[in-house]
Amino acid sequence: MTQTASTFQTLILEPHPGVLVIRLNRLAALNALNDRLMDELQVALDQAEADPEVRAIVLAGSDKAFAAGADIKEMADKTAAQAMAENFITRNWERAADCRKPLVAAVAGYALGGGCELAMMCDIVIAADNARFGQPEITIGVIPGAGGSQRLTRSVGKAKAMDMVLTGRTIDAVEAERCGLVSRVVPLASLMDEALAVADKLATLPPLALMAAKALVQAAFETPLAQGIKQERQAFHAMFALEDQKEGMAAFLEKRKPAFKGR
Repeated sequence: MTQTASTFQTLILEPHPGVLVIRLNRLAALNALNDRLMDELQVALDQAEADPEVRAIVLAGSDKAFAAGADIKEMADKTAAQAMAENFITRNWERAADCRKPLVAAVAGYALGGGCELAMMCDIVIAADNARFGQPEITIGVIPGAGGSQRLTRSVGKAKAMDMVLTGRTIDAVEAERCGLVSRVVPLASLMDEALAVADKLATLPPLALMAAKALVQAAFETPLAQGIKQERQAFHAMFALEDQKEGMAAFLEKRKPAFKGR
């Protein structure tokens, strides 16, 4: 069922030309990720992906917290049988990772546990200088469950991932950029301007080529090099069947701005 911006209880949707900003809105709980929020995020991303007017998406929280983690109150009494029967996390958390359109995370404040994992599901992570990242699940008797042990290791390497996952240590934005967890760090006051500028740029680029490029970069984490190069070459060749390829190259030769149409 299609939801309008006013019907979401845990999200605020802010449309811009070519860009949709999805803002997590459980401020009293530091944007803790409960089942309702993740269900609504799944719906919002479904709608954004189906809307041809939306070419890029920005996912943001508040100045104090992107998301401080999964909602502990909702999980504390859960049994293993319940978690398995409900398909907990798998049922509605991976939608962000599966989004085909470019997804920019604007991270300020806490991005811990599930919040860090949600940020890592995005394509470009822009961090405010007050951002803090971590996987502190070990300190409450569990382990990361939404990809933290896997995506974090692929992003920052074994040594840093072991340090963060085994001790629960958090890192600041500077360290996060240094070890490859975030794309860039900006002053808090500039965070949304920077994220929107990136999304605005993405919205001017050829959407089908963006989807293909995104899928190939994601596949690089799981594909042997020779196979990945082959997939890249096949996708590159396929671009020459698109109108956007003709438009992009003609605009370059004619020294004008291209008008990409997604076909």
